[in-house]
Amino acid sequence: MNQQTETIIPHLGLLVLDVQASFLKVLPDPEPFKRRIQFCIETARLFGIPTLFTEQRPDRLGHTLDEVSDLNPNSPRIAKAGFSAFTESTVTDWQQEVEIQHILVIGLETPICVYQTVLEAINQEIDVTVLSDAVSCRRHKDGEVAITAMRLHGAHILPSETIFYSILSDSNHPSFKEFTQLVKKYSDK
Repeated sequence: MNQQTETIIPHLGLLVLDVQASFLKVLPDPEPFKRRIQFCIETARLFGIPTLFTEQRPDRLGHTLDEVSDLNPNSPRIAKAGFSAFTESTVTDWQQEVEIQHILVIGLETPICVYQTVLEAINQEIDVTVLSDAVSCRRHKDGEVAITAMRLHGAHILPSETIFYSILSDSNHPSFKEFTQLVKKYSDK
């Protein structure tokens, strides 16, 4: 697969929150979620979107799944103790260094770390889109409530393919064919 070196959309970044085995094992159906995460990471790499992984207390809860982090091995991994990714100054440093003005958020758990990260980003005047098919949690109803609240606070909530096809804009884009191969690779079976 061709790796893009120039980002399609400047100032856009992908934030991958806490995709650790200890969290996935308590999800009702972790495999489709993991595949969506992998799809988003591979697409971000194809599109040249800077990516950052966070890990909630990796000393106790383990690291990001290898089959997830290996898809973009040069992306930084930041350990965190707080629930919002922005409790770690290194996340803010990355966001400012890469000049990210809009973040795409994926990961775990929707009503806790995703919710608090999104609100903190909005409070810092960073635009946020939550990729609705690439966030999850233990209790589906809690996730629905959190998604509604994030939307009311100003976050965009859309499925990953909606966002990525919007970035491409049309089928003449040079990355279109490779992207559609990723869509097929990660399609629900």
